[in-house]
Amino acid sequence: LKDERSAKEATFKFDGGIKEFVEHLNKSKTPLHNVIAFEDTRETVTVEIAMQYNDAFSESIFSFANNINTVDGGTHLSGFKSALTRTINQYCKAKNLFKGDALTLEGEDARAGLVAVVSVKIPQPQFEGQTNAKLGTPEAEGIVASICNEQLSTFFEEHPSIASKIADK
Repeated sequence: LKDERSAKEATFKFDGGIKEFVEHLNKSKTPLHNVIAFEDTRETVTVEIAMQYNDAFSESIFSFANNINTVDGGTHLSGFKSALTRTINQYCKAKNLFKGDALTLEGEDARAGLVAVVSVKIPQPQFEGQTNAKLGTPEAEGIVASICNEQLSTFFEEHPSIASKIADK
């Protein structure tokens, strides 16, 4: 970015992609684990997600569709949020981390302290409104949810110590 009026200039480039971007977003916080990052393609949709929990309680989730910052979220973001909550709940129940069968985490609880970037590359995206601030492509929700659920479940099984830190959070 360059402001020619004042000759101010700033460069925003992350060689490590969204994984490094999440590390940058968390630099002033205390992360609980290394960044979890995965990428997968279904049909013609590529999904890339990077996430990391920190010791704070606020959530910061940034979403992009075809490199456009969808500040109002959309179907890809709702797919990520639902899969995240579902996967954490499934892990906690499978490991008997809940006292009683009726207990489940709400989405807000599952995202406490989360910094994440959700990016999709999708042909013919459907945006809501003039500003492209919200993705409305219906199939994006299911594809993102499916990929996120599979990848996170696998990650939790392969890295139980990190999964336990997330569950404790």
